[in-house]
Amino acid sequence: MVKAIVGANWGDEGKGKITDLLAEESDVVIRFQGGANAGHTIICGYGKFALHQLPSGVFYPHTTNIIGNGVALDVPKLVDELKTLADGGVPAPRIIVDQRTQVLMPYHVLQDVCEEERLAGAAFGSTKSGIAPFYADKYAKMGVQVCDLFDEARLMARLEHVCVIKNVLFEHLYHKPPLDPGALFETLMGYREMIAPYVGDAMSFVHRAIREDRRILLEGQLGSMKDPDLGIYPFTTSSHTLAGFGAVGAAVPPTAITDVVCVTKAYSSAVGAGAFVSELFGDEADELRRRGGDAGEFGATTGRARRVGWFDAVATRYGCMVQGATEVVLTAIDCLGYLDEIKVCTGYEIDGAVTDAFPVAPLLERARPVYETLPGWKCDVRGVTEFDQLPREARDYVEFIERLLGVRVGTVSTGPRRHEIIRRK
Repeated sequence: MVKAIVGANWGDEGKGKITDLLAEESDVVIRFQGGANAGHTIICGYGKFALHQLPSGVFYPHTTNIIGNGVALDVPKLVDELKTLADGGVPAPRIIVDQRTQVLMPYHVLQDVCEEERLAGAAFGSTKSGIAPFYADKYAKMGVQVCDLFDEARLMARLEHVCVIKNVLFEHLYHKPPLDPGALFETLMGYREMIAPYVGDAMSFVHRAIREDRRILLEGQLGSMKDPDLGIYPFTTSSHTLAGFGAVGAAVPPTAITDVVCVTKAYSSAVGAGAFVSELFGDEADELRRRGGDAGEFGATTGRARRVGWFDAVATRYGCMVQGATEVVLTAIDCLGYLDEIKVCTGYEIDGAVTDAFPVAPLLERARPVYETLPGWKCDVRGVTEFDQLPREARDYVEFIERLLGVRVGTVSTGPRRHEIIRRK
């Protein structure tokens, strides 16, 4: 059985904790897209960890963790994460880095930084992790696969080819020193040494696991609004954030994916530029940001403050639809206990007309939120594990969201720790 866990919104929905829970029940966990530009925060018996490259199954000795071919592999950050786990007392996890995974190069990060500087006020809000240049090169057939690191002649030829093109950009657009293919080669030989113990044929391993009916979890990064095709373009990431891409990025047959778990917060949050219809501002936003998440609404990768707003049912219903959600997980409901009343965005007003359909980007820029207001529950629900133990107002809130989404809310998270969770019957 193959199950995918993905985000319904802009990312930062609390997928790390839920992935950790599902990993406990899985034999294989596969990261299938993205890179070190986003993180999954996990609080477990070993402590608190922010994972950017490693799959979230690394805390379970029975789980094989795979970095799939769709990932942007940042080798130094992967090694740093492994060291952080070891320093935290976590037993060495079982890891396979697929031989077809492509390597994020030092010049990808440099190019990302230079481009954001060049764009200045028109920048996209990049994490400057090199993700956009990486995927641009991948699809322009200028990438370097992990397997290339073990063929030195082939690798050197590829680097010389790439540097001719890249140096036009660096010298004439960004006014930076040219890249040296020889220096890059030596860097990559260091990368090879770092990851050689983990490299393998993940595709064959996964297909064998499917034949053996093992439990496989596909771990997605970010959320529906960040998908380059179906998200809020161009304010997206550069890899596909949808469960459907798991068939490509994890090399599994699309017919093998049976369940899609879509995670959304009980309110909205976003990082980066672009339309955010239900966004709050001023003191109201500051208070929610301070109380939100496990330690405030600040990015696990950059530490920058997230934008926050009321729950957006229009965007979330669309996010669940494009993901093909079979179940919704609602997180961070415990963060709303201070409010007298809670608003939910149920529609958008665009040019005088109200719609509950999520529009394309030019119309989204003109959208204004239409709210319904529900009473708050004015108490702390952190740690509640039974749905009927929630206050009536909190249960009503969950059920209201469920009706708006048209997908069952099967799980409600009531705190950041692993088992602060409600499994609805």
